[in-house]
Amino acid sequence: VQLQASGGGLVQAGGSLRLSCAASLRTFSRYAMGWFRQAPGKERDFVAAISWSTGRTYYADSVKGRFTISRDNAKNTVYLQMSSLKPEDTAVYYCAAGGQASYSSSTYDYWGQGTLVTVSS
Repeated sequence: VQLQASGGGLVQAGGSLRLSCAASLRTFSRYAMGWFRQAPGKERDFVAAISWSTGRTYYADSVKGRFTISRDNAKNTVYLQMSSLKPEDTAVYYCAAGGQASYSSSTYDYWGQGTLVTVSS
């Protein structure tokens, strides 16, 4: 199983980026997908998740209203659209797949390698 995250880069504060995560999961549509991030010297934090059954989405308070998670089951891909980016959004962003959408990283079974997002002030 592979999760390949992409789309990171350097962006100015207030800008936008879209992250993608392509999964080699045979039954991708049956997996909840999540995004987490880890800033230098900090723990990995929950960002957003989307359920497999209802498409319900969940967000960390810090990104609510600025980030949008979505999925395309036909392409086995989950996206994270990030807008109004702030310097504190700078981190390595990881995608993950699991049985249910959760704020907890321990509930996810598969992880991507991460993509770096740097927001300059």
